Amino acid sequence: MKMPLELETERLKLRQLRESDLDDHAAMTADPEVMRFLNDGKTMDRAQSWRTMAAILGHWTLKGYGFWAMEEKATGKLVGRGGLWFPEGWPMLEVGWTLARPHWGRGYATEMGRVALRLAFEQGATEVCSLIDEGNVRSIRVAEKLGEKLIGPIRVTSFDCLIYSVKR
Repeated sequence: MKMPLELETERLKLRQLRESDLDDHAAMTADPEVMRFLNDGKTMDRAQSWRTMAAILGHWTLKGYGFWAMEEKATGKLVGRGGLWFPEGWPMLEVGWTLARPHWGRGYATEMGRVALRLAFEQGATEVCSLIDEGNVRSIRVAEKLGEKLIGPIRVTSFDCLIYSVKR
């Protein structure tokens, strides 16, 4: 599967992460509320955040798709990251998202997710999932808005979560 490195939605520019995003990305991954349901609930320091950005870019190199930087078109500000993800150990192709707390509740994850799902299905994916901590009510709502249905609990690598999915 090959995804465009850049594209635009109504309010977002979806693009590759760049080193100049590190300050905003590090602030997002250092926020305990943002990370509460990710990374075993642990925040990241600046160096860990940089390595995560490098892993996201590496996923693009290995797979031809990955998480985009989600830039708010109106302000040019990095508001989060999201896209398609399928690292080793995952049960299937995932649509995922992480947003900085000041940008929660604005529909950005849903806006990005709809584009990611459309592209995945256009390129032959038959099913896409989201792996969500059972307490992450906001992300569960996003998954449901994307048409995903609860399949049930699952253990992925070292964490327990719920798997939601949608078929083409």
